[in-house]
Amino acid sequence: MSTSTTSVIGFDSAWTDNPRAPGGICVLREDEAGSRLHFMPRLASFNEAVEIIHSERGQVGKCLVALDQPTIVPNLSGSRPVDKVAGSLISWVGGGVQPANRSKLGMFDAAAPIWRFKGALGAIEDPELARTAHEGLFLLEVFPALALLAIENTYCRRLGAPKYNPANRKTFKFAHWQSVSETVRKFGELRALAQLESWCSAVSANAAPMKADQDKIDAMICALIGLHWLAAPREQSVMIGDLENGYMIAPAINGIHERLLTAARQRDVPIR
Repeated sequence: MSTSTTSVIGFDSAWTDNPRAPGGICVLREDEAGSRLHFMPRLASFNEAVEIIHSERGQVGKCLVALDQPTIVPNLSGSRPVDKVAGSLISWVGGGVQPANRSKLGMFDAAAPIWRFKGALGAIEDPELARTAHEGLFLLEVFPALALLAIENTYCRRLGAPKYNPANRKTFKFAHWQSVSETVRKFGELRALAQLESWCSAVSANAAPMKADQDKIDAMICALIGLHWLAAPREQSVMIGDLENGYMIAPAINGIHERLLTAARQRDVPIR
């Protein structure tokens, strides 16, 4: 095990763990030589993700899992405070935030896959500690749709959200698919991430992307959010919410958007 190496694993989970529609996962590594794409995005179920993560943890000093799924859901109905705050910006740009609550069978009820995943993982869920610790296995919740708005200013306008989900044929735009690929490339450039440019070029050139391809892109975005959280100055990221009621980690490269600040103040939700 190399104690000087950090792995960041991006996991865009399939919330209900449908075997016909698994999530996407990838691995970034950072050490004295720099950052690199270590494990190309591929599809994975929750169980497969646990195996990949534990294998990776055995080879590095610190391992961070950046997961695109609510990880703390105490509310029985409605949505979490953090969902409402994020939704204030996401809805403005033309996107949506799926409310998380315990009444959603297969997603957040007592028998949902996410809780088995967390139990099998055995990770520490403390974003601030993940930044400062030298070793250990950590978990944090991220939201690619929110991250894209912070990374690319052209998306952060009224109805400006990119429509890059190939499963939604009515709204999907290939130009948006290519734009998101380029945005991911630029985000990775902030950490001089090796091997990313060629992967993004192949993604952009895919003239007939499938939903699985979007899952792989989102897994990459998750991983880049996690790497940014660990490596960039703290003021360039934001934590919305808390560890009791739910939270999200997102880049804040150009500062925290005013809509998020306003929504957080109105709902008395921590944002820092």
